[in-house]
Amino acid sequence: MTRSLPTAAPRRLGTGARVVAAAFLVSGVVHLVRPGVFEPAVPRALPRPRDLVLLSGVAELACAAGLAVPATRRAAGPASAALLAAVFPANVQMAVDGVRGLATHRARGPAVRAAVTVARLPLQWPLIRWAWSAGR
Repeated sequence: MTRSLPTAAPRRLGTGARVVAAAFLVSGVVHLVRPGVFEPAVPRALPRPRDLVLLSGVAELACAAGLAVPATRRAAGPASAALLAAVFPANVQMAVDGVRGLATHRARGPAVRAAVTVARLPLQWPLIRWAWSAGR
């Protein structure tokens, strides 16, 4: 009779990495269901905005799943961090467009949208750190 060696239980996903996975899950679904919401955020220099939005939605869902599954977490952590870094220019574009929109719209909705998009920019860095650390 052979004895199997005890295996270490998979490490639980940390709170920060759970936030990243949840954000990817929600954002990935919205990218696929309503791509038009994100198309204006694609930097003007990049071609085929719709395709890039759909591709990033699939990548977000893949990263969310990869972070959730312990066997794939080691690769999903750095992949998630890279994805967050790659989409940062689109987040900047959304913030710039939101602030520019304030000049033509004085309603509350555009002001809130502009504030959220600008406030989100510095949050990208902890998200990247959390994603990266999930792969360790």
